[in-house]
Amino acid sequence: MSTPADDDIRIRLLEPDEGPLVAEAIRAIYGESYDVPWLYDAAEIRHRLSHGQMVSGAAFGPDGALLCHAALTRHDHGDQVVHSGQAVSLPEARGHHLFTRVKEHLAEWCAQRGVLGIYSEATAAHPYSQKANLDLGATETGILLAWIPASVDNDASVLAEPTRASVVLFYLRTNRAPAHPVYAPPVHREMVRAIIDRSGLRGGLAEAPARLKLPPHTKTHTEIDETHNLAIVHVREAGEDLGAVVAADRDRLLARGIDVVYVDLRLDQPATEVVGDHVRDAGFRFAGVFPSAHHQGEVLRTQALAPGIVVSPDDVSVASEHGRSLLDYILTDGASR
Repeated sequence: MSTPADDDIRIRLLEPDEGPLVAEAIRAIYGESYDVPWLYDAAEIRHRLSHGQMVSGAAFGPDGALLCHAALTRHDHGDQVVHSGQAVSLPEARGHHLFTRVKEHLAEWCAQRGVLGIYSEATAAHPYSQKANLDLGATETGILLAWIPASVDNDASVLAEPTRASVVLFYLRTNRAPAHPVYAPPVHREMVRAIIDRSGLRGGLAEAPARLKLPPHTKTHTEIDETHNLAIVHVREAGEDLGAVVAADRDRLLARGIDVVYVDLRLDQPATEVVGDHVRDAGFRFAGVFPSAHHQGEVLRTQALAPGIVVSPDDVSVASEHGRSLLDYILTDGASR
């Protein structure tokens, strides 16, 4: 296929019956290695597009061929923040900045509907998708170490051999969010402040009441992602035993062969400020901040890798000085413990 001229490229939303185009594009670039299995199922894509769980933007050449795709995922039509993913660009699209243009189209869709912003993960195996996010005005808000399974094939990777790859968290504001309090653990307070101020998340650092009474027991919910072989421990309510609970969860999950365990803390809850440092004491390092899809406010994510998984600075490609400072902070967090 010849490379199309920019003026001949059309960018629009996909219709439900165009689901097979996405599956074909994923298979053309990733073979059978892509880490979201349902993207190979055209019927499932059609279902999600039909019901609004997925809003797909795409670029098409003059012959009608799909050149680039990216999607928004929603849990509910009233979601204030949405997740962007499932990005794929065909070889003919390279050099046209089509990912940036497709995501810009999706950002305009969000802005018109009152959606506050878009959060996403860009691979750190190479800097190209990160640069596209930066060109849109998105900001890095964290780095998830070893998020992508080693089985995912990426010909642009900086990694010398197949291994788990990291991703950079991004946030793109599409509407101004209402101001709200943020209760950050003291050890990460300044980093949380810097990320929120830089990204436009609109949270303001607040202080927990001096005599805040914590519940004795922490309430959590663990989500296991079998495809990625990772787990996310969502802390619904932090209690006095928070450190012991997440340490026990980590040990249990690593013992069953999970590669990475993440712990999410609600920054809208004063208890996070009071006992959030206990998570770091339990061996979890900083990962990032992102808006919650389930409640007003942000989430602080921390991470712990299985003993056999080591991530060095050379394994993570970043596209800006801010990204480099985040990576340095994450890789050195808790190093002196």
